Amino acid sequence: MTTHHDRLTAFRVHLATQNLDGFIVPLTDEHMSEYVGAYARRLEWLTGFQGSAGAAVVLADRAGIFTDGRYTLQVRQQVSGEDYEYVLVPDTSIATWLGANAAAGARIGYDPWLHTRAFVNEVRAALAETGAELVAVAENPVDAVWTDHPRPSDAQLIVQGDDLAGKSSAAKRADIADWLGTQGADAAVLSALDSIAWTFNIRGTDVSRTPVGLAFALAHADGTADLYVAPDKVTDAVTQHLGNAVRVHPRDGFAPALQALAGKRVAVDPDRAVAAIFEALGQGGASILPVRDPTVLPRAQKNPAEIAGHHAAQARDGVVMAKFLRWIEAKAPKGQLTEIDASDHLQRLREEAGAVDLSFDTISATGAHGASPHYKADEQSNARIEPGQLYLIDSGGQWPDGTTDITRVVPVGEPTAEMRDRFTRVLQGHIGIATAVFPEGTTGGQLDSFARRPLWAAGLDFAHGTGHGVGAYLSVHEGPQRIAKPNYPGGGPSEPLRAGMFLSNEPGYYKAGEYGIRIENLILVEPRDVPGGTEPVLGFETLTFAPIERDLIDVRLLTDAELSWLNAYHAEVVEKIGPALDGEDRAWLIAKCAPLGRAPSENR
Repeated sequence: MTTHHDRLTAFRVHLATQNLDGFIVPLTDEHMSEYVGAYARRLEWLTGFQGSAGAAVVLADRAGIFTDGRYTLQVRQQVSGEDYEYVLVPDTSIATWLGANAAAGARIGYDPWLHTRAFVNEVRAALAETGAELVAVAENPVDAVWTDHPRPSDAQLIVQGDDLAGKSSAAKRADIADWLGTQGADAAVLSALDSIAWTFNIRGTDVSRTPVGLAFALAHADGTADLYVAPDKVTDAVTQHLGNAVRVHPRDGFAPALQALAGKRVAVDPDRAVAAIFEALGQGGASILPVRDPTVLPRAQKNPAEIAGHHAAQARDGVVMAKFLRWIEAKAPKGQLTEIDASDHLQRLREEAGAVDLSFDTISATGAHGASPHYKADEQSNARIEPGQLYLIDSGGQWPDGTTDITRVVPVGEPTAEMRDRFTRVLQGHIGIATAVFPEGTTGGQLDSFARRPLWAAGLDFAHGTGHGVGAYLSVHEGPQRIAKPNYPGGGPSEPLRAGMFLSNEPGYYKAGEYGIRIENLILVEPRDVPGGTEPVLGFETLTFAPIERDLIDVRLLTDAELSWLNAYHAEVVEKIGPALDGEDRAWLIAKCAPLGRAPSENR
């Protein structure tokens, strides 16, 4: 099976042997993760799609690949239109598509360890209207035809010290126990990998780019916990760190443990726990309390140690980015660099500076590739960076004390007037978020238009969210906070922003077939003091420090306040990362961050 068409054919043959007329293949694992280990990349193996959000539905005579607006171009480059129909969500859902295409009497399979209960109920109801049936499988049929299917990682867990975590695992479990008391519950299921890593102050290398270990957990009202993880992953240091109040069991003991909770009142997050968890609890006779994972908000609201660690990580990352931007500016116009050359060089710089890993696969995109917001260069697509193009680099590092994420755009040669106009409008939107002041209780959905207004004024927009939450040496995409349109796929825009939350600030513009623009810094929600104000208000502290390309800015479009913000930001870049640079690197940074001005007649 050397082609994805061959894999699709073999998959359909196997489904027939299982008395199934179709199957749903999501891009996730049994923890509802966004980024998954190699063993769980079933969608990529079957279809070729390499994005971080999507799903496929395979029927006997047709198939659909479901992605949102971020992947409109990418999915067409990676997945055959002869094998799969391209379906845009949320315009069309899997349930709606199946309701329209599944035949009466059809048996559509799903893996209950890979979907939420709400999704299962929605699809089941849509199929019932057509006389079709949704069928749970005990073994995922993709694995049966994936002949070289990788096994889950057996890498050992790592202790995250209390000095970096800012709070001990015992204290966090005590907080969960207190919360369970207020809910009248006996235990809480923790199934999200970042929730488990945060609660127990452990990290791992089981998922590429995300420092988590494969495990499940039950947290109890007495402050104790049960951790379900492969025994070989637990070192003596981890055992000592966890202490006697944490009982460690083999990972395959999790489902039986759920079935043994008869008579217990158990809190389970319906958005983060898979349907199989609810089924096991129900079969065992537990009383289920469907509420949000109690670690979600405490994890999102960073404590002083986590904030300090992030500042330190950002300082190192900013130095790396300055060196990289100077290097790409000098090398790219020669026409000898490829996208992979550039991303490899940046990765080396981060590793030399002490980064543990990247925080996601680098988006190194030149020219038309930049118009695909989540483009990933491979040997087939790898393009040469040439004069006349815009080069976009979206990257981040996993540092022991923080997770970073930054996007910059570099002109290779002389940019066009249109490129400058679009870049400046994106910058204005970025400044609109960076300078926002808003009452407590404001949601990300309410702020999103601040980033889009300069583009909307020119009849333009972008098809992704403006900002996502970021973890503390955890997932680069963390909920529940988000800045996005209210109807953005994946939820989150309705969550009130709270002090201590990290987010990205990354408006963009994409011209299909030509170029992409995105300016991204990370920001911290913090209280603000507004003289004369009567309401508690919040604002953002910018955390990321690296030059924003001055040659792409049309200062005539900027207001005086926007120009003042930009010059102050660049002065702070020099102040924060300049001392760690020397020689030509430092001279380049100072010149790149010199104040921008304009003629008096251009003042606004």
